[in-house]
Formats: sequence, structure tokens, C-alpha cells
Amino acid sequence: MAERVRITEYLDIDLEAGKWCCNRCGRELISAQESYKKGCLVYERDPRTIYDPVLEDASFAPDPDICRIVEFYCPGCAVMIENEVLPPGHPITHDIELDLDSLRRKYARREAD
Repeated sequence: MAERVRITEYLDIDLEAGKWCCNRCGRELISAQESYKKGCLVYERDPRTIYDPVLEDASFAPDPDICRIVEFYCPGCAVMIENEVLPPGHPITHDIELDLDSLRRKYARREAD
């Protein structure tokens, strides 16, 4: 069976171990039964730190009272794996849920061919 499968630009899934992994440094993040975000370093940013003011006395950055930017980093190599824009108080999204058994069967069949 294929050991690691690319899921996103920065995430792999280790089918044998059942773990999310950074595909840049190979670090295991967390069980694939969990959200990979729980295995990341998390940085919540004020949007005003990202968006430069266009005018000297005005900013077009989102208002931090209605918007927060949450960044997720690999604890091994610090690559940014994901980021999301959420209203304050909104829980972190669970954006990827895999059927590991189906993936394992799929890759086992490919290797058998």
C-alpha cells in the first residue's frame, strides 16, 4: 500500500499510520480521525497587520471586531498549511474528512495491478 498520499498542497495522509503529515518536512501532525488543524501551530491575526492602508488616514482592512484571520502552521518546519477568515467566536472549521478505509482499498488495488 502507498504509504503517503497527497491531499492538499501541504498535507499528506499516511495511510498505514492513519496520520496527517506535512509534505514539506514529513512531520506527523495528528490522527487522521481528527482535524489536521488540531495538530498545527495556530496564530490568530488582526487583519490590520496584513492589509496595508491605501490612504494615509484610512484602512481598507477588515474590521477586527467582525473578522479574524487564523493561520495554521506545521510545528516541524513552520510552513503555513492553511488559513481562514472567521467572525470572532466562530469555531475553527473542520474542512477535510477522509474515508480512510476507502483510500486504503483504492491504493491497495493500484499496487496490486
